Amino acid sequence: MNDETKTATADASVRADLEVTAPAGVSGDLAKLTDDIVAALKTVYDPEIPADIYELGLIYKVDIGDDRTVTVDMTLTTPNCPSAQELPQMVENAVSSVAGVGPVKVNVVWTPPWDPSRMSDEARVVLNMW
Repeated sequence: MNDETKTATADASVRADLEVTAPAGVSGDLAKLTDDIVAALKTVYDPEIPADIYELGLIYKVDIGDDRTVTVDMTLTTPNCPSAQELPQMVENAVSSVAGVGPVKVNVVWTPPWDPSRMSDEARVVLNMW
């Protein structure tokens, strides 16, 4: 993150561990755009797990550029995930559907590795993992 960007203030819909960055001049629009992107991410479900990828903690970072391009860093539950090909495309399609968003790029990252501690309480309830 540089002087041109700032981190969005986390509200109830944004996980505390999710990094959201955007140009410094879009603070008013950033909250709505962030909420809309999070809502779109919550529509993407891992085909093998009955929880959305956002609540599973698979989304690590959302970066909104000056031109409204969006870069999403995400991971998978395991490098051998059978959905490794389709999930990033599903994320790209979901975020691209948000009004006001420009081109979307999704990066699959492996650092830090995903583990169940990244899941929200909502995902834990769905998966009965307390």
